[in-house]
Amino acid sequence: MSSNFAELESSVEPLGMASGFVNEFADAVQSQPMFEGFTQEETALFSEYLECYGVSRQAVVVREGDEGNFLAILVTGRAMVLKNYKGVEKMVQELTPGEMIGEMSLIDGQKRFASCVAIEPSDFAVMTSENLNALLAQHPALGNKFLMKLLGLSTARLRRATEMMLPGLMHVAV
Repeated sequence: MSSNFAELESSVEPLGMASGFVNEFADAVQSQPMFEGFTQEETALFSEYLECYGVSRQAVVVREGDEGNFLAILVTGRAMVLKNYKGVEKMVQELTPGEMIGEMSLIDGQKRFASCVAIEPSDFAVMTSENLNALLAQHPALGNKFLMKLLGLSTARLRRATEMMLPGLMHVAV
C-alpha cells in the first residue's frame, strides 16, 4: 500500500510551503548534524522544496509496511518512532524538532521500516521524491549537498546498528 503524507490521517492540515515558515524551519534544523554547514541562504532555499503539515496528537505520520516517497522533518512538537518486533510495537526513538524520518523510503522506494506517531500536536516539513528531483535539477549543488549529508546520516546509523548487533566488530583489524 502506497501512502502520501496528507492521506495518512484525516486530521492532517496542509500549512503551505516551508518557505512560509522559514524561521521556524531554520530554528528546528540548525542544531542537527544533517544541516550542519548549511548557510542561512541554503536553508531558506531548501525550504522552498518542502511542504508543511500540521498533525494532531496520535496522528500516524509514517506507517510501517506502507510504500512511501517522502521524508518528513519534525518542525514543532514531538513524535515517536515505533517498530513492530515479533508482534509487539517497540519504541525505537523519540523525535525532537529538526529530526527526520522516512529517508530510506524516499531514496529506495521500499516499504517503510517503522512507524511514526505524533506524541503531541506537531508540524512536519515534507520532501517528496518529486521535490527532491526538482531540487537536484534546479539547484544541483544544494541538492548534492543534501544527498551527501543524507548519505552520511545513513552511514552513521548503519555503523551504530552494526556495533549494537555485533559489539567490537568495527574495531577488528582486517
